[in-house]
Amino acid sequence: MAKTKLGAASRYGPRYGSPLKKKVKQIEEIQRKKQECPQCNRESLRRKGYGIWECSKCKTKIAGGAYKPVTSDGREVRRIVRRKEKAKKKAEELQSEDE
Repeated sequence: MAKTKLGAASRYGPRYGSPLKKKVKQIEEIQRKKQECPQCNRESLRRKGYGIWECSKCKTKIAGGAYKPVTSDGREVRRIVRRKEKAKKKAEELQSEDE
């Protein structure tokens, strides 16, 4: 059995050809490594799902590309505001109006 340089892409065996498997390897390496968080500037941003990235330190969720936090055409990441955070902001605004 020959040694392969394809890492996790070797799971495809003899199918699909080596150029495609090399591309798969590059994409998977990028999406699985930690990226820099735009909020706290730490290397702690991990992919949670298709286009969803979460920082393990500051718990910020952002929407970005499927395999990278930034899309290929250079769009910046957008922060996903959770419903709970919106509710907290509204409650704070109501409290400040009451005072």
